[in-house]
Amino acid sequence: MGGAGVQFAFTSFHHQQCSIVAQDYDLAMRIIILGAGQVGASVAEALSSEANDITIVDQSREALGDLADRLDVRTLVGNGALPSVLKSAGIDDADMLVAVTQSDATNLVACKIARSVFNVTTRIARLRSADYLDDKSLLDDEHFGVTHAICPEQEITDYIARLIDFPEALQVLEFADGRVTLVCVRAYEGGLLVGKPIKAMREHLPSAIDARIAAIFREHQSVDPEGNTTIEAGDEVFVLAAREHIRAVMGELRRMLKPVRRVMIAGGGNIGARVALALEGAHEVKVIERNPGRAEHVATKLQRSLVLQGEATDENVLAQENIDEMDMFLALTNDDEDNIMAASLAKRLGCKRVLALINRRAYADMVQGGPIDIGLSPAQISIGSLLTYCRRGDVARVHSLRRGAAEALELVVHGDRHSSKVVGRRIDELPVIKGAHIAAIVRDTGELAVVQKEGFLIDEKRARVIIPHHDTVIEENDHVVVFCVRKREVPQVEKLFQVGFQFL
Repeated sequence: MGGAGVQFAFTSFHHQQCSIVAQDYDLAMRIIILGAGQVGASVAEALSSEANDITIVDQSREALGDLADRLDVRTLVGNGALPSVLKSAGIDDADMLVAVTQSDATNLVACKIARSVFNVTTRIARLRSADYLDDKSLLDDEHFGVTHAICPEQEITDYIARLIDFPEALQVLEFADGRVTLVCVRAYEGGLLVGKPIKAMREHLPSAIDARIAAIFREHQSVDPEGNTTIEAGDEVFVLAAREHIRAVMGELRRMLKPVRRVMIAGGGNIGARVALALEGAHEVKVIERNPGRAEHVATKLQRSLVLQGEATDENVLAQENIDEMDMFLALTNDDEDNIMAASLAKRLGCKRVLALINRRAYADMVQGGPIDIGLSPAQISIGSLLTYCRRGDVARVHSLRRGAAEALELVVHGDRHSSKVVGRRIDELPVIKGAHIAAIVRDTGELAVVQKEGFLIDEKRARVIIPHHDTVIEENDHVVVFCVRKREVPQVEKLFQVGFQFL
């Protein structure tokens, strides 16, 4: 890209572009990843595509061999909790340690060693036990030295809960502490906007509501969301608006479903039990678990859910439990094939909407949109928070979209007009990077509001959600949501928002 013009397509209903020459730059980091499972593999795939120097450590030679065949990474067979193994992996020069093995103990010990012995700046640990997450003091520098803790199982639970709230959606993502919602829906024949240009959306919405169509994917190909772009039935449309306006905007694209009341969950494992616990307060929940001991254990943890011992792939079991009366069926076992079979069967037997947790991304791509409404790749859901810590600049949130093909970032703007390429500038004055779109800006108004969160009244800064157009000026401390339809645009966006680069 050095010396060539790059396009930064900040789109609005009045689409304008402005290009400048971009400098070559190197944002590569030296990263050690412990664990070659689903999460580790997804992290390695996401970060290796950005030219980072990555070493993966695992005790499974077979798992490492598969990754080495697919990715430009180094591999090392060994126990990541041992100082000698970490040293062999190159931790002396590492910028970051990402410990995502299946063992909490291994991940914690590795972070402790990385902090105390090798002084690695960023240390990320995957933790499955709530004990460590509930007492954050255990993770500080005086103890295990974890700079960032992630719990993929809880993130998947939260993600599924949002999908229950928006049953029409394929993805539901939040930015700016929930003030902005990004929803992906499939446009249907008869929708108000289907067959019409994007700019027609303004005619249907009340004047107080503003929104942005951030991206359109048609038959797996990106379509530029310009004002004259026509939406077709079957398009995957990513639409973004303030949280309180998103439902009205979604109604432009597809028919709204009745709220979900009855949910059946296949699988009482870690994720299935977490989801049941999260939903049972406001929904009627049934859990089907094949293992008698596990079913009994889950039943003791849940207060209002019905836990059944049986096979979710058994037609008779589903029929006896009135699957045709369920609003949502969630296949959340640890087996991809069982999840696909159970969800497909539930749909055939009359369940209104079905979701399957599918570890193999190729499977998820293949089944979604057929008998299965939503195919979730758990590693791609949980990778967003981890990528937040791996990005350059002040990145408040990262969401992986379309199973890693696209990405949305929330960047915090710093500096002034002299030290920043974006502060004090209109959208149409910014460098143009093709495939990247500024979808929203969240701006602090300087006022305080009393809000209720988790049963407590707290003071919260009042913020204004701005859907920007070509003449919108970016200010210091704005939170800017940028949608990248291809991951290769991300490093260019990161550099644009960093402070201190000199103009050409």
